[in-house]
Amino acid sequence: MNKIIYIAIIILILVPFDIWNLPVVTAPVALLAGLIFAFTCKNPYPKFNKKCSKYLLQVAVVCLGFGMNLQESLRSGADGMLFTVVSVVSVMALGVLLGYSLHINRKTSYLISSGTAICGGSAIAAVGPVLKADENEMAVSLGVIFILNAVALFIFPPLGHMLDMSQAQFGTWAAIAIHDTSSVVGAGEVYGEQALQMATLIKLTRALWIIPLAVVTMFIFRDGSGKVSIPWFIFLFILAMVANTYLPLPEWLTAALVWVARRGMVVTLFLIGASLSLATVKQVGVKPLLLALALWVVISVSSLFVVLHTID
Repeated sequence: MNKIIYIAIIILILVPFDIWNLPVVTAPVALLAGLIFAFTCKNPYPKFNKKCSKYLLQVAVVCLGFGMNLQESLRSGADGMLFTVVSVVSVMALGVLLGYSLHINRKTSYLISSGTAICGGSAIAAVGPVLKADENEMAVSLGVIFILNAVALFIFPPLGHMLDMSQAQFGTWAAIAIHDTSSVVGAGEVYGEQALQMATLIKLTRALWIIPLAVVTMFIFRDGSGKVSIPWFIFLFILAMVANTYLPLPEWLTAALVWVARRGMVVTLFLIGASLSLATVKQVGVKPLLLALALWVVISVSSLFVVLHTID
């Protein structure tokens, strides 16, 4: 029965209800459905969820590039990219110091800081093998980041409207303050088209920091044998933007690819939500959650202040 419910939900998410002027399943609704499914039914496909959500996210992001103009995106995202440099370095430094003061495992605090500073679970998954983190350290770090990431998807769009933020302001803020690319894109889509494009561009630029962070991590932990997972799909996303900007692609094709991107992202959020379990929540612990929450508040408030005062 669980398998039938699981497959039925995914089919409902993919159905283009807007053809009949009915509301489609949005990103927050999909994530909520996944969370409800995880806590009420045993996930029948845990391994499938993990792999599928990873690759489906990458495909969706690349397809989204076919709906964006490279020149316009670079012009609008310049301010957010500059703030990215400062925020990544400062969050990493603050996270390590707070982790030490809270007496949290060194590797766990480093992973949580990496996830907050760059791109959530993707950064943790990339840096973890470099510093030889064990299964428990990875599970705690991914768990605490996921919890806050899920919360962000629900609260950021209402906060943006309450603060009367423009599309550019919200897209920049979401890209910097929300952890995972999936929730950044989901929040941007809920807020508006320009916010979606801005958030995606800045977040993927931020994700490229995985590469220098992994190199620095090798020196800090004195072990050069760890493997670095480079997010190659980001370069495909850039190529998609270049193709959409400079090649005479038919409108029906780009529209179809963008539709695939948006539906794929919503399915990804359902799969991510369905992957959470009570065991993961219990494993997190109070101190790692406090560290992640403190870093999240710092990056959210500071980036909000900068965005509201520098971007129109």
